[in-house]
Amino acid sequence: MTTGHGAPAPSPAAGPAPGTPAADIAQRLRTDPEAVERDLMKLVLTIVELLRQLMERTALHRVERGDLDETQEERVGLTLMVLEERMAELCDRYGLTPDDLNLDLGPLGSLLPRERDGA
Repeated sequence: MTTGHGAPAPSPAAGPAPGTPAADIAQRLRTDPEAVERDLMKLVLTIVELLRQLMERTALHRVERGDLDETQEERVGLTLMVLEERMAELCDRYGLTPDDLNLDLGPLGSLLPRERDGA
């Protein structure tokens, strides 16, 4: 089979020509299943960590305003501690650090505030 210019048409089984945008995308999509699983867990854990930090800040504001009684404060505190422990366990299991979960948003800064920096 030839193209309209007499050159042989590329075989569909051969894939996109090297150096083309289609080839670059195809190369990025061919990944190790373990890497895909780790990256998916990284995304999921990033979202969970963002929600955990938001819940923690909300709880602290409610405690400061006196919106919670002592029993509620204990329950919220325990829940947040358990969630933080589970996050650490999952990060260990997938070889991730807290910094791995903090996406760089370019000029906007990082997704997660750096808790250990006094934020």
